[in-house]
Amino acid sequence: MTDIPKDEDTTLALFRLRDFRFYISGRFLGTLGMLIQSVAVGWQVYDITESPLALGYVGLAQFLPMVLMTLPAGDIADRIDRRYIVAGAGLLEAAAAGWLIILTLTHTGDVTWFYAALALFGTARALMAPASRSFVPLLVSPLQLPRAIAVSSSTFQVAVITGPAIGGGLYLFGPVFVYSVCVALFLAVTLAFFAIRTRPPVQTEALVTTAFQRVTAGISYMRRTPIVLGAVSLDLFAVLLGGAVALLPIYARDILHVGPEGLGVMRSAPAVGAIVINLLIIWRPIRARTGHIMFACVALFGVATIVFGLSENFWLTLVALAVMGASDMVSVNIRSTLIPLATPRQMLGRVTAVEMLFIGASNELGEFESGVTAAWFGTVPAVVIGGLGTLGVVGIWMWLFPDLRKVDKLSDVKPQT
Repeated sequence: MTDIPKDEDTTLALFRLRDFRFYISGRFLGTLGMLIQSVAVGWQVYDITESPLALGYVGLAQFLPMVLMTLPAGDIADRIDRRYIVAGAGLLEAAAAGWLIILTLTHTGDVTWFYAALALFGTARALMAPASRSFVPLLVSPLQLPRAIAVSSSTFQVAVITGPAIGGGLYLFGPVFVYSVCVALFLAVTLAFFAIRTRPPVQTEALVTTAFQRVTAGISYMRRTPIVLGAVSLDLFAVLLGGAVALLPIYARDILHVGPEGLGVMRSAPAVGAIVINLLIIWRPIRARTGHIMFACVALFGVATIVFGLSENFWLTLVALAVMGASDMVSVNIRSTLIPLATPRQMLGRVTAVEMLFIGASNELGEFESGVTAAWFGTVPAVVIGGLGTLGVVGIWMWLFPDLRKVDKLSDVKPQT
């Protein structure tokens, strides 16, 4: 742990921490590069193939390596210095972007090679994610952690909003220029993490521990730790049932009649809500009645989902989407703070990997669930059913996980021995 005056719980105190500044800079630049590249790759592949299915393969090529490698990557994060993992993954991302430059310069018409480059990029992201996500608790004190998580989330949201717009603007100069910018951004990530001085602890488990036992240790710990299992599974099922954002194009075209411009505004509304609530948490972190607040915000997410589903007014829809983003961000902030505090440092990479796998799967499956229920019952009933289902999950989880409901101060949460 870095030398931190524990009575300095301010945003300014956070940014006085040299390693935290390097971490935030690296995370922001890496996310920005990923989103800039995604715009260019999507446009270029569609330009070559003119096939919507090809765009699906662009996502699949990056998603599959993450599904296959996230749990092993969590084990690696606990066994090797996380600074070097993230820095090495940044080099792999830069190599993938460089590969895209070569494919563009050689006028490759076979998009299979683009998928291969994206699979390399997905592999780099899978290796990086658990190590990067589990880094913040090592850089700040437990008292500073909620505020640090909010700052990290805010920088991520800013990158999410600005990255696609920057990517679209840079594409005017051609894909080679875009990928060159991405190479520079990914190399900056490598340099930022190499510059961090904090040395994360590595696990020292008995030699008799098998690789399978190490990789699945995060799942085992989560199963026997009710507040961790409850926090992750609550988010998983809430997102799974409330994945109504996937149906935004239907609302924009057929229900609200606002066209593609309105669709863009609607897609931005949850991020705007998330940033606003993050700024509030940075200013005044959650200090008490944490469990009750978490359940209340997931319930609010369900209510806002129902309002969104029933709304036929564009402005009411934007408000509902912003509330969905804000309430979800409160839940994410609490979960992202609670799990590191409730997890032994030597297992943090593996538990974070399990959390990421579950939440990532819920996002993908949530979109699938929304599409299926919309096909079965119609768009509006599907969204309303999802919101009601989220409210049902809140009630059941409050009963199943009383320890999570009773969490008061996050600073009182300790790892289970």
